[in-house]
Amino acid sequence: MNPSEAEDYAPGRLNGSGPVAIIDIGSNSVRLVIYERNSRSPMPLFNEKELAGLGRGVGSTGRLSDEAIATSLASIRRFMALCRQARVTAVHVLATAAAREATNGADFLAAVEALTGVETRLLSGPEEARLSALGVMSGIHLPNGIAGDLGGGSLEVVDVKGQKIGIGETFPLGGLRLEETAEKSVKKAEKIAADVLAASAVLRRGAGRPFYAIGGTWRSLARLHMRQKAYPLHIMHEYAIPADEALEFCRMVARRDADSLDSIEAVSRNRRTLLPYGAIVLGELIRIARPSAIVVSALGVREGLLYDLLDRETRRQDPLIAAAEELATLRSRSPRHVRELGPWTGQAIAALGLEETPEEQRLRIAACLLADIGWRGHPDYRGEQSLNLIAHGAFIGIDHPSRAYLALSNYYRHEGIGEENLSSRIRELATTRLMERARALGAALRVAYLITGAMPGVLPRTRIETRERAMRLVLPADLADLGGTRLMRRLGAFAKLGGLEPVVVIE
Repeated sequence: MNPSEAEDYAPGRLNGSGPVAIIDIGSNSVRLVIYERNSRSPMPLFNEKELAGLGRGVGSTGRLSDEAIATSLASIRRFMALCRQARVTAVHVLATAAAREATNGADFLAAVEALTGVETRLLSGPEEARLSALGVMSGIHLPNGIAGDLGGGSLEVVDVKGQKIGIGETFPLGGLRLEETAEKSVKKAEKIAADVLAASAVLRRGAGRPFYAIGGTWRSLARLHMRQKAYPLHIMHEYAIPADEALEFCRMVARRDADSLDSIEAVSRNRRTLLPYGAIVLGELIRIARPSAIVVSALGVREGLLYDLLDRETRRQDPLIAAAEELATLRSRSPRHVRELGPWTGQAIAALGLEETPEEQRLRIAACLLADIGWRGHPDYRGEQSLNLIAHGAFIGIDHPSRAYLALSNYYRHEGIGEENLSSRIRELATTRLMERARALGAALRVAYLITGAMPGVLPRTRIETRERAMRLVLPADLADLGGTRLMRRLGAFAKLGGLEPVVVIE
């Protein structure tokens, strides 16, 4: 490595083939996202948007305004400079409804291509729906519902189940479009939305299934709801609202002045004018589709494009496990050791008599991969720091109760299974069953780390089993010196969870 390369070397990053960027030209915003690399769980290096309002006025004039064009092109010029600084290896440029429908859209896209040197991909309605569905597929584990992407100019809805994309539909109900068509009248907007969505075949398939809400306006609605509920976790992805509650919330937002809403400061001023129209469309969707819940997806068209570019084998990876493995590589003392924790803790949990569903096994494996990410912290704060890193981490493929389980199991691994110092409200999100398993896993990890000192190759030579009401930790003869009173205390704390007696056996 030469001196200049050494100065640029960043061991806290996983570069792979290098950074990849997407410039997303929407009807309301123009956005740049630079990702660390294209992987199963892509991590943004940089994210910036400009609310250019490109689609404002297209419904009435049929044209993109000169001001919006100038703002958009200035932003894209800046975005390209940032891409060069970040040494981006590939730039993808997407454009949606506004550029698609405006009579001067082609001229605008020609100017964009002159700036970027990249062919702009002008998405049709069905293409936009498909990429939105792929975004949900990439970020939500085993989705089964209707995905809806609300932009400034249009709404796309599509059926998603597992790895299958069903039929999709596009409607002219984007926030800017609806505001303009309804002449800023809430009553007119309600009637327009009801008339347009009445014949939707996709929404009729949504009864009893989640509705995955994509788009900045709907995220703003969810953020407002989250703040009003004093929700303990400020993570948008997979924030879930029961459908009945979401419908009442949408009706309230649609009919009140935005600035009079409680906690409206949670929403940026630029987003507030479109909140009533986003609420109107979501409320009508709920009325027609009758979903079980509204689940926010922070991933949409951009991440759907990245997912579409992956090879088949990578697409099949579990995004949560992939992200946990990456973090283990970057922050644990031994990535091999945390991988060995999975089989060993599975044996320990079984010895305790706790059954696990396939989903719980998956979460336990992820928790094991994350078990050592806080080792550089001060010993007195490792539990708290690890809990916060995991609870607020940029993970996908996981809902909020499961996120709480990951965070709590790591807390217990450092602090023990008592809760006198656990002040975080994160435990309110976990079910009783997940809390029990988080404590058990934390206690098992405390035993494992006392045996290994975080070094690989040790755990596979030991085993933990139940025999005649005894929890037996079996060590080979050459590891006998690892025994002692401290190990017995930790084994005893784990065994006590199952009403068992601790025994260390030397073979």
